[in-house]
Amino acid sequence: DVQLVESGGDSVEAGGSLRLSCAASRLSTYGTFCLAWFRQSSGKEREGVAAIDSDDKTMYADSVKGRFTISKDKSTLSLQMNSLKPEDTGTYICAADPARCGSWSLSAWYQYNAWGQGTQVTVS
Repeated sequence: DVQLVESGGDSVEAGGSLRLSCAASRLSTYGTFCLAWFRQSSGKEREGVAAIDSDDKTMYADSVKGRFTISKDKSTLSLQMNSLKPEDTGTYICAADPARCGSWSLSAWYQYNAWGQGTQVTVS
């Protein structure tokens, strides 16, 4: 099974930047794949933030377009977050699925096959 471990969460002031990483082990067991970042805030539904697939197709939630950038290398998924706002606060969780990203990727969180434990981002 694919295992995911996030890192990079921290507390920052509004306007600051953070870079999150997600180490993915055994990702090669997926031929094609979709990797995504979700965030979970207290009292809110899990929200898809950004996704990238094995063909490097990317997609972003409207709330983060122009501020966040998702990228990947062989086994690491990254999320560069700039111009952070208090509403970006939450637990950021990476997810993986052996299907290419599509219209489901930022909404159907339940479709993903593997999840990490999350890393906390607090913006004040």
